[in-house]
Amino acid sequence: MVRITIVCLSVCFLTTLGYGQLPGGNVFVGYSYLSADLNAGSRTSLNGWNASAEVKVFPFIGLVGDFSGHYGSPSVQSSGLCVVPVGSLPGGCANITSVSASEHNFLFGPRVSFSVGKFRPFVHALIGAGHISESATGLSNSSTSFADALGGGLDYHLIPLISWRIQADALQTRFFSGTQNNVRISTGIVVHF
Repeated sequence: MVRITIVCLSVCFLTTLGYGQLPGGNVFVGYSYLSADLNAGSRTSLNGWNASAEVKVFPFIGLVGDFSGHYGSPSVQSSGLCVVPVGSLPGGCANITSVSASEHNFLFGPRVSFSVGKFRPFVHALIGAGHISESATGLSNSSTSFADALGGGLDYHLIPLISWRIQADALQTRFFSGTQNNVRISTGIVVHF
């Protein structure tokens, strides 16, 4: 009986020590809105998702992997007697009635955060890649480019290990040999570990 007690206490003690060695961090999943600059002078509203994972390397500094997908239908404009898409679809004049677009971003970088009561404000600088696909009646086009995001947000502690996040980013992409300055706003649940 003594041996079993010693083994059980040893396992509990070692498990506690092992847990203390794991880095802290969090996982975020939520809704995201993108005000996309798909054409100079015209903005398109895209809706989608945003997910990220952060691993703490120091008490105030973490490394973040941030992934998002946004989807929508940019408007079409009339040009003389034909209709042309707002985006960068090839083909000149065509009888296009609708355009659909999807943009995915894969970003990585450092995040600085600290806790004040139930609040945890943070700022981050992320770099990576973005990919856009546009399609219209009989036409399609896509582009992959460098992407970067500067932004931050606020986590509000709800219950143990669960927070609510509001985040805003200035997301810049370079699709179709141009530069797009987008605004991304995300909100959702954060699980801390």
